[in-house]
Amino acid sequence: MWNIFAIMSIAVACAAACAQEPVTVLRWDFEEIVGEQNVQALPAEWIASSKEGIAVERTEQGGRCLHVWVDAATGPGSRNIRYRLPVDKLRGQRVRVNALVRAKGVSQPPKPWNGIKCMLRIESGGEIQWPQQNLPGGDFDWRPIQFVVAVPDDCQQVDLIVGLENVTGDAWFDNIAVEVIPKKKLSSNHKEVFKGHNLPRLRGAMIGPHVTNADLLEFGNVWKANHIRWQLIWNGFPHSPADSATLDEYRQWLDGALKRLEAALPVCREAGILVTVDLHTPPGGRNEASECRIFHDREFQKAFIDIWEDIARRFADSDVVWGYDLVNEPVEGMVPDGLMNWQRLAEETARRVRAIDQKHAIIIEPAPWGSPSSIALLDPIDVPGVVYSVHMYVPHAFTHQGVYDNPVGIVYPGTIDGKWYDRNTLRKVLEPVRRFQEENGVHIYIGEFSAIRWAPADSACQYLKDCIEIFEEYGWDWAYHAFREWDGWSVEHGPDRNDRNRTATPTDRALLLRSWYAENVKPQFSDKKKD
Repeated sequence: MWNIFAIMSIAVACAAACAQEPVTVLRWDFEEIVGEQNVQALPAEWIASSKEGIAVERTEQGGRCLHVWVDAATGPGSRNIRYRLPVDKLRGQRVRVNALVRAKGVSQPPKPWNGIKCMLRIESGGEIQWPQQNLPGGDFDWRPIQFVVAVPDDCQQVDLIVGLENVTGDAWFDNIAVEVIPKKKLSSNHKEVFKGHNLPRLRGAMIGPHVTNADLLEFGNVWKANHIRWQLIWNGFPHSPADSATLDEYRQWLDGALKRLEAALPVCREAGILVTVDLHTPPGGRNEASECRIFHDREFQKAFIDIWEDIARRFADSDVVWGYDLVNEPVEGMVPDGLMNWQRLAEETARRVRAIDQKHAIIIEPAPWGSPSSIALLDPIDVPGVVYSVHMYVPHAFTHQGVYDNPVGIVYPGTIDGKWYDRNTLRKVLEPVRRFQEENGVHIYIGEFSAIRWAPADSACQYLKDCIEIFEEYGWDWAYHAFREWDGWSVEHGPDRNDRNRTATPTDRALLLRSWYAENVKPQFSDKKKD
């Protein structure tokens, strides 16, 4: 492990290299219109879905904008214009889409992704992605929208789509821009990969808030796990009482949760387990769209930083704590002016934590949802001792079958959502993580992965086996989701979803995990307890 104190003393001038400016691929304000104001006067690159309900109009300020409407008398409908973007400039790049949007009388979208559309259609490898910024119905004046997406290396086609979908009402669009955002690099001073431990591997599981001391001792001493991810979770995910609680109420809950963690650390020491402190429920909770409210409220953003400073002070001297997972599966939404997005908030929080605690790993998941593809949207944080984490549930239709009314009976390996999935496919899913690791010289931690226990036949075990073998090949630490939490993810329960009892004999999934845990090296704690 490198000397973190030495790295912290490096001059700020020697930190990350200056970022390059974004490269504009498309910028359109609808001013370059010749002749009539209808859509037929647009350049040929813009293709309209209809001759009705689409026009270029004068704004109150004298400029021009695009107007798309669907009359209420005709019922919900879809109208849009489409622009074919130069795919050669976008492959393997991070792409940002900006626009101004105004709405009047737009009906409530039947699904969150319906309604007002400013969206990309990305076709690659036989799959189609539809990234966008979801927008509400109703009335609102001109407001900016923005979203960022990672375009795959094998992309064949990218279209920009602007309009309305499955709603009625009027929407106006202006100042549309598509930009390529250059990737940042860590400074050359971060030469050694920081893991935050000196073990060959951390192999363990996430644990639920009701785990007992006996459970922890069994997991460490009998199962031979050397790691747990401890959820600071307030009665549910993604939604919780924090969604509507005051900060005082949140602080009261968090203080109780931290005291329980403190009381469990001596037990973890006895079990030979290193602990990740996972802030599963951030201050403010989430809104109806599951976006973290720390990205929409200055008070919650300040509280978030303050809370992590408090946690760092609390555990700075603990040799049982491995690291701090700043937010579980962050989701930003549209961040208002004057507030920090996740990139900035993560970096600021990491700096504050590192000023207090120079030892423990600071774990950062990408937005949105900590997914493998999302890590391409994250720049490496130029703070010593950062570890990067993703969660692996791809393909979601398989891992979450029977959860939230998802269909069941989906087999792995097999064709899932029209695409063949096997170990090679999973390796491709995880390729953005592997690339991030290699390009930035950082350590990777899989904070969650799982497959529902009632997946057909041995599908769940085969999926877990393929995932773990890829993690091991790449040298990643990992935590299974979850040990003695909800029985749907339990490897101690059989494939009958109606049987809520643990099996008398170990399942194939339990035997798989325990075979890997048996390979663990246990941490060597100091004689002096620091918990």
